[in-house]
Amino acid sequence: MTDTTTNIYLELHAIARLLHNVFLDYPTVDSIQYFDDNQLDQNWPVLIGSEANKKGKVLLSQFISQWQPDQINEVKLDYGQLYFGPGEPNAMPWGSVYLGEQQILNDQSTVQLMRFYKQFGISFNLKYNQPVDHIALFYSVIDQLLQKLLDEPTNKLAKDALVVLLQQHMLPWSWRFHELASEHANTQFYKAIALLAQDFESVLAHTMNIVPMPMRLFR
Repeated sequence: MTDTTTNIYLELHAIARLLHNVFLDYPTVDSIQYFDDNQLDQNWPVLIGSEANKKGKVLLSQFISQWQPDQINEVKLDYGQLYFGPGEPNAMPWGSVYLGEQQILNDQSTVQLMRFYKQFGISFNLKYNQPVDHIALFYSVIDQLLQKLLDEPTNKLAKDALVVLLQQHMLPWSWRFHELASEHANTQFYKAIALLAQDFESVLAHTMNIVPMPMRLFR
């Protein structure tokens, strides 16, 4: 692994961990304050300097510049209508609703993903029950696999797992998820996150020379 690739992996690893936390649960004052305290609108990695990256950072900067803790309910409401409910979320974070004609949770694509995780010995410790094709859990696995590649650049098993995960299980639908989130987000924060997550996935796929499998989407 060249120094350039190592640096990109380091940046992508940090982003994956952050995105996992952003998508997994409702925001809190502390989680939003983390963005402000660490000036992530300025310090978010440029990566390849795409338009999505630039626009995402501008939106994040606009949000952070006016952020006050008493705005947390507004951000929570946005998370709920996008990713959680009540009612059907506008940007459902589970792969099966995009990949299955019935658009239900735990469909055949979820079963295939569970089989893949079992094959590669990947497991989760979840504080509450969640289908394994939730977008946040994909970022958790990417985080783990990138860490393994940083520790052992020749780890073929980790690289193969990451390629299959992205090519077959995540990238065929995640772009649509982020597109819906960007369209329906009411706060600059989640509009920014949608763009920065799209940029992250694009750069990761490019870095690993991955072309997503073409699949029909139902949402």
